[in-house]
Amino acid sequence: MANAVLPTVAPPPDIAGPKPKRRPKAKLKRQNLAGWLFVGPVILGVLFFQLAPVAASLVVSLTNWSGLNKPKFLAFDNYKELFTADDTFWPSLKNTVIFTLAVVVLTIGIGLALAVLCNQKVKGIGIFRTLYYSPAVTNVVAIGFVWFWLYDPDNGLFNSTLKTVGIDGPAWLSDTKTALIAVIIVAIWQGVGYPMVILLAGLQSIDQSLLEAATVDGASAWRRFWSVVVPLLTPSLFFLTITQFITSFQVFGIIYVMTSGGPNNATSVFIFHIYEAAFGHGRLGYASAMGWVLFVIVGVVTAVQWRLEKRWVHYDN
Repeated sequence: MANAVLPTVAPPPDIAGPKPKRRPKAKLKRQNLAGWLFVGPVILGVLFFQLAPVAASLVVSLTNWSGLNKPKFLAFDNYKELFTADDTFWPSLKNTVIFTLAVVVLTIGIGLALAVLCNQKVKGIGIFRTLYYSPAVTNVVAIGFVWFWLYDPDNGLFNSTLKTVGIDGPAWLSDTKTALIAVIIVAIWQGVGYPMVILLAGLQSIDQSLLEAATVDGASAWRRFWSVVVPLLTPSLFFLTITQFITSFQVFGIIYVMTSGGPNNATSVFIFHIYEAAFGHGRLGYASAMGWVLFVIVGVVTAVQWRLEKRWVHYDN
């Protein structure tokens, strides 16, 4: 028994399997180089065509420069003049705020109503969706000229219709009391298609079983809409409040075509004021200062919107 030979035990199999082969460093370098070659043009484009002009505009905002003369360093004089000596700055900012609030609220509200209507399963609904969205892709110059004719105080469609019922219509674009309202109406008509499409996509992504459960519980159509549909649309509504605010705060084309800021600066918005300073008066430094003020305003409002997001946006389906 002392000389008995113990049986040999085979080693346990390698459960983890064969170890992966390490890639050679040379191959990894070649792959990294290929990746940088693909993204390199994009990075260079962002640096030279976006970040570099932004940095240059910050430097220019501290100078007196027309684009042709030698820049003269003024430190913060452009900003001081903007807030204390520019008679057009505050009225243009006020017009911009009024325009933005009206356009953002009404385009999203009307867009939601149109999205609900276009979400119905009826024959030919695609035609209505196309018609509602078509103004969003129509040239702003064409829109301006058509609406300019509609607003004509003598032969325009609106005033001619009002005359048939014995009402003398206003001089829409020539009256300081109605000019901004007239432009806001055009902006809403043009911009309502985009919110409609976004909200329609949100409506079509809602789980129908939730609505069926609410119906079984006895909820009315109005209750289902406010208690089920609207909370599920809050991510889309949040996205629209940010994008519509930024777009409306930078409105220019429709103002330039229809009123050129008149009458008596009644429709002069902030971007149009920047345009006049830069290309009308040749003050690129002053216009750059206004551009940075606009950047700060938009950035602060957007940051506040992101800050308040958790209080009303629901991502749970």
